Amino acid sequence: MSQLPRYRFAGGTAVLTGAASGMGEQMAYGLARRGSDLVLVDRDADRLAEVAGRIRGVAVDRVVADLADVAGLDAVAADLLARHPRVTLLVNNAGVALGGTFDQVAAEEFDWVVDVNFRAPVALTRLLLPRLLESPGSHVVNVSSLFGLIAPPGQTAYSASKFALRGFTEALRHELADRGVGVTCVHPGGIRTRIAETARVARGVDRAEAEEGKANFAKLLTYPADKAAEQILAGVEKRRGRVLIAASAVVPDLLARLFPASYMGVMNRLRPAAARRASAPGSAQGTTGSPTR
Repeated sequence: MSQLPRYRFAGGTAVLTGAASGMGEQMAYGLARRGSDLVLVDRDADRLAEVAGRIRGVAVDRVVADLADVAGLDAVAADLLARHPRVTLLVNNAGVALGGTFDQVAAEEFDWVVDVNFRAPVALTRLLLPRLLESPGSHVVNVSSLFGLIAPPGQTAYSASKFALRGFTEALRHELADRGVGVTCVHPGGIRTRIAETARVARGVDRAEAEEGKANFAKLLTYPADKAAEQILAGVEKRRGRVLIAASAVVPDLLARLFPASYMGVMNRLRPAAARRASAPGSAQGTTGSPTR
C-alpha cells in the first residue's frame, strides 16, 4: 500500500454531516480555520444556520436533510455535487442513539438506527466517492463509536450499526489505499454533546427507568467536543486509519482485546456504580457527535 502525504485542508471542500451541534459543529469551525470550504449537512435547519453564520473566511453551503431517509440521499447528493464540482473530504459524523434491550426495541426503531448510523454513511460514500477519486489526496472519515469497539447490553441496535460502520470503514481503507484516498474510522468515548438529551428510548422501556438511565449517562459525557474535533482533524491530516478519543474509549478497547469474550464482566468490576447504571438496558447511550434527530 502506498503512503499518502498529509491531507491538505486549505483550498479543499469538506462535506460534513451532523454539523449542527456537538463534534460536527466543532469540526466545522476547525475545518474553516484550516481553510476548507464547507458543505454542512444536518436535519436541524435552525441550528445549522446558526453554525454557518459563525463561520468566516471560507465558503459555506447548508444542506438540510434527514439521513433516516436513505432513499432520498440520491437527490441530496446530486444537488450537492451540482453545486460543488470538487469534493476532497467527506466526514460521516451524524449519528443517533436508542436505548433498550433487543426484545424491547421494535423492528422499525432498530431499522431507524441502522439507517442513520450505517446505511446513510454507506450511501453518501458511494455517491461521493467518484468525485473524491477525481482529487488524489482526498479523504473519508466515518465516526463510529466506543460501542463499535464493545457491545454493552441495551445497545443491540446502536452497537450493530457502529460495528457495521467500523467494518465498512476498515475494508474501504484497504481498498482505497493505492487509489489516492485516505480513510479514517473514529471511535469517540464519552464526548460532551447533545446525544443523551436527543437519544430515543425504545417504546418497550419503562419511562422512569429510561429517564434515570439518560440522566446517569449524561454524567459520563465529560470530554470536550472541541478537543475531540481537533483530534479527529489531526488524525485526518496525518492519515491515521483509526482515532480513539478519550480514555473512555482507549481502556475498553484494550480490555476487549485482552478479554474478547468476557470484557463486560471485567468492566463491570472496574467501573463505579453510576457507570454501571448508565449502561443498564433502559439507558439511552450514544457517543457519536451531533445526532441527526
